[in-house]
Amino acid sequence: MKPVFLQLQCFPGKTYEVAAALFEREIVSELYSTSGDYDLLMKIYIPEDQDIGKFINDNVLDIQGIARSLSTMTFTAF
Repeated sequence: MKPVFLQLQCFPGKTYEVAAALFEREIVSELYSTSGDYDLLMKIYIPEDQDIGKFINDNVLDIQGIARSLSTMTFTAF
Protein backbone atom coordinates (compact mmCIF):
# COMPACT_ATOMS: atom_id res chain seq x y z
CA MET A 1 0.00 0.00 0.00
CA LYS A 2 1.22 3.48 -0.88
CA PRO A 3 0.46 6.25 1.62
CA VAL A 4 -0.72 9.50 0.03
CA PHE A 5 -1.66 12.76 1.74
CA LEU A 6 -4.45 14.72 0.10
CA GLN A 7 -5.55 18.23 1.00
CA LEU A 8 -9.05 19.28 0.00
CA GLN A 9 -10.47 22.74 -0.42
CA CYS A 10 -14.24 22.65 -0.09
CA PHE A 11 -16.88 25.06 -1.28
CA PRO A 12 -18.18 27.26 1.55
CA GLY A 13 -20.42 25.33 3.93
CA LYS A 14 -19.60 21.91 2.42
CA THR A 15 -16.67 20.72 4.56
CA TYR A 16 -18.75 18.56 6.91
CA GLU A 17 -20.63 16.98 4.00
CA VAL A 18 -17.37 16.15 2.23
CA ALA A 19 -15.90 14.67 5.43
CA ALA A 20 -19.01 12.53 5.98
CA ALA A 21 -18.88 11.25 2.38
CA LEU A 22 -15.21 10.30 2.80
CA PHE A 23 -15.95 8.31 5.96
CA GLU A 24 -18.89 6.57 4.25
CA ARG A 25 -16.55 5.33 1.52
CA GLU A 26 -14.17 3.88 4.14
CA ILE A 27 -11.02 4.91 2.26
CA VAL A 28 -9.60 7.39 4.77
CA SER A 29 -6.91 6.31 7.22
CA GLU A 30 -6.81 9.72 8.94
CA LEU A 31 -8.82 12.90 8.35
CA TYR A 32 -8.20 16.32 9.88
CA SER A 33 -9.81 19.74 9.63
CA THR A 34 -7.15 22.35 8.86
CA SER A 35 -6.73 26.09 8.64
CA GLY A 36 -5.32 27.94 5.65
CA ASP A 37 -5.97 27.41 1.96
CA TYR A 38 -7.35 23.89 2.42
CA ASP A 39 -10.13 22.66 4.70
CA LEU A 40 -9.30 18.97 5.09
CA LEU A 41 -6.12 16.92 5.25
CA MET A 42 -6.45 13.20 4.70
CA LYS A 43 -4.15 10.21 4.62
CA ILE A 44 -5.12 7.36 2.38
CA TYR A 45 -3.42 4.11 1.44
CA ILE A 46 -3.61 3.17 -2.21
CA PRO A 47 -3.03 -0.43 -3.29
CA GLU A 48 0.29 -0.96 -5.08
CA ASP A 49 -1.44 -2.18 -8.24
CA GLN A 50 -3.67 0.92 -8.52
CA ASP A 51 -2.93 4.07 -10.51
CA ILE A 52 -2.79 6.83 -7.90
CA GLY A 53 -4.37 9.55 -10.03
CA LYS A 54 -7.22 7.32 -11.16
CA PHE A 55 -7.84 6.07 -7.63
CA ILE A 56 -8.07 9.62 -6.27
CA ASN A 57 -10.21 10.78 -9.19
CA ASP A 58 -12.62 7.83 -8.92
CA ASN A 59 -12.86 7.60 -5.13
CA VAL A 60 -12.37 11.13 -3.79
CA LEU A 61 -12.73 13.88 -6.35
CA ASP A 62 -16.20 12.84 -7.48
CA ILE A 63 -17.60 13.91 -4.09
CA GLN A 64 -19.81 16.97 -4.38
CA GLY A 65 -18.47 20.01 -2.53
CA ILE A 66 -14.77 19.65 -3.34
CA ALA A 67 -13.39 22.74 -5.08
CA ARG A 68 -9.69 21.87 -5.29
CA SER A 69 -7.18 19.26 -4.16
CA LEU A 70 -3.46 18.92 -3.56
CA SER A 71 -1.83 15.47 -3.49
CA THR A 72 1.44 14.77 -1.70
CA MET A 73 3.23 11.55 -2.51
CA THR A 74 5.38 9.88 0.13
CA PHE A 75 8.61 7.93 -0.28
CA THR A 76 10.60 5.66 2.00
CA ALA A 77 13.72 7.63 2.80
CA PHE A 78 15.21 5.52 5.59
